[in-house]
Amino acid sequence: MKLLIAHNRYRYPGGEDQVFSREGELLRSAGHQVVEYVRHNREIPEHNVLNSLRVGMRTLWARDSAHDLRQILRRENPDLVHFHNTFPLISPAAYYACKQEGIPVVQSLHNPRFMCPAATLSREGKACEDCLGKTVPWQGIVHACYHNSHCQTTVVAGMLALHRLLGTWQEQVDAYIVFTEFFRQKFIAAGLPPDKIFVKPHFLNTDPGVKQESGDYALFVGRLAPEKGVPMLLKAWQNLRHIPLRIRGEGSLEKDVNQFKRSSPLVDTLPFLSQKECFDLMKGARFLVWPSAGYYETFGLVAIEAFACGTPVIASRSGAMQELVADGNTGLHFEPNNAEDLAAKVEWAWNHPREMKVMGEAGRREFLSKYTATPNLETLERIYGRAIHGGGTQRYTSVAAYGQIKQHSA
Repeated sequence: MKLLIAHNRYRYPGGEDQVFSREGELLRSAGHQVVEYVRHNREIPEHNVLNSLRVGMRTLWARDSAHDLRQILRRENPDLVHFHNTFPLISPAAYYACKQEGIPVVQSLHNPRFMCPAATLSREGKACEDCLGKTVPWQGIVHACYHNSHCQTTVVAGMLALHRLLGTWQEQVDAYIVFTEFFRQKFIAAGLPPDKIFVKPHFLNTDPGVKQESGDYALFVGRLAPEKGVPMLLKAWQNLRHIPLRIRGEGSLEKDVNQFKRSSPLVDTLPFLSQKECFDLMKGARFLVWPSAGYYETFGLVAIEAFACGTPVIASRSGAMQELVADGNTGLHFEPNNAEDLAAKVEWAWNHPREMKVMGEAGRREFLSKYTATPNLETLERIYGRAIHGGGTQRYTSVAAYGQIKQHSA
């Protein structure tokens, strides 16, 4: 099968970028021909009123991206286009370009932007669903949920409202991919067609192997941002100064983390690491702390990376996090937005290495059964088959099977 995969990269690399790259590698390794269309937020000029206006207009309808994509479609003639992030430089205009060329569209829903201008389903550190299912997400505008800016939030809310009124989300996309059942239900509540939403978890394209020692530090890996629970992590560690903590990440709270580090000798921050170095870091940890608070994680790639290494996870008891981490089995849960409970769970985990080792072994089994490449490829190909054949009964699970279907259809 010939596929075009498209993605708008962020200024700070994150899980969406990793998934885009990993799925491309997986598809190529299975014999599919893969073409990429990539934009990057570093293309956005320095902030001024005129540039902000231009970016705002592109968010609604990026003519240049639609034009570029149409040229690629005519040149490459792919069987399907799979979008990851389209915000803001690709925009939903790209779907229309695909439909005009008769190419099926699949969209991965890496975040809740289709139902929340801030793309977090949170406000002021708490979960928020005020805009869920609203044609015009006006409360997001009132509270300036996107970048704390009424103007920028209005642009994003306008994009959502425009394409809801146009029927873009219902008619221009043939299949949506979500990563947990929790978020499938959220997107159904937001108005997406249930029969077009499919659950496919993330995966690792390589097996890092399991750790041999129990580990001698706690670990946080992720974007250094409020919604990732970083302020709560630091608050918890005010009472955990005897437990070593290593932090790997980049983001808006780097200064806060570095300031905290200066007063806490057992807290260490790490620079950018290769994939192997990151896995080695996870293998050296007694447990991973996944503290996202007031924020519904759509998945949690970092959690399955920890599972793959045999490292248990301490996670917030909310949303997809409690779906991925089984309390007392593959890790521990703490009460959302409760730094004291997080500190208590960390303290217990630190003082019970044998129990945490057992949980890590259970996480390893979870990884092997759910999050390796082979079952992920089969699921992805079935979703592609559904999109290509318009929801019919035909399916395929391999390149050879797809070739037979395509030849028969012709």
